[in-house]
Amino acid sequence: MSQRIDRAWVVFASVENDAHDRCVDVFYRPDRTFGFEEFRRDVEDRGAWTPVRFFSGVLYRTAEDAYRAAQEHVPWFAEILTASPSLRRLPPEDRA
Repeated sequence: MSQRIDRAWVVFASVENDAHDRCVDVFYRPDRTFGFEEFRRDVEDRGAWTPVRFFSGVLYRTAEDAYRAAQEHVPWFAEILTASPSLRRLPPEDRA
């Protein structure tokens, strides 16, 4: 887990690209806001997921807002979700 994702935040969707070297996590926070972060995994990092950008600091009101922003800023993520809509998971009902 990234240093940028606080342990109190709950990741409810984690989507990898086809090469399995990029990932986007979508999460919610205890304050009922949502966010996302993009990660990369490289051989030289021994396969550890490393944050790519600083998206996790931005707060979104809804899961859909977080997804929309992630798709706008991470083109491969948008392509994956278009091809496999079932990967678009939502948080438990009490967090939506």
